[in-house]
Amino acid sequence: MFLQIVVFILTFCMMEFMAWFTHKYVMHGFLWNLHADHHKKDHDSWFERNDAFFIFYAIVSITCFYTWREGIFDLGLAVGLGILAYGLAYFFVHDIFIHQRFKLFRNANNKYAKAVRRAHKMHHKHIGKDKGECFGMLVVPWKYFKN
Repeated sequence: MFLQIVVFILTFCMMEFMAWFTHKYVMHGFLWNLHADHHKKDHDSWFERNDAFFIFYAIVSITCFYTWREGIFDLGLAVGLGILAYGLAYFFVHDIFIHQRFKLFRNANNKYAKAVRRAHKMHHKHIGKDKGECFGMLVVPWKYFKN
């Protein structure tokens, strides 16, 4: 059980790196056509083409659950839950808190909340796929904690 908890925590933490890497090199790289509408809204839909990216990590998480259930990968449950937990955190921070796709957490004003908002605002300052910054989500550079 201890190993499962450690693997869950490590997976959750590694997902921040995976999100940063995917965002910088995939979303702002060869799959920019799916991510571009997130930077410059060119439609009236609540959904964005960018929303398709969650499907990839959902498939990886579900595959981990399946391989654990079938006895193929003993740590599959911990890894799958770590990916799922990060996905939920990402959804709450990015889609709800920052972009207000649901009108919740509007009054969160602690130092971390302000830093996350500032960093993401700097990321969206660049409309094109080049010259971006702050590609992560939960780990925020120290410079954004300044008042």
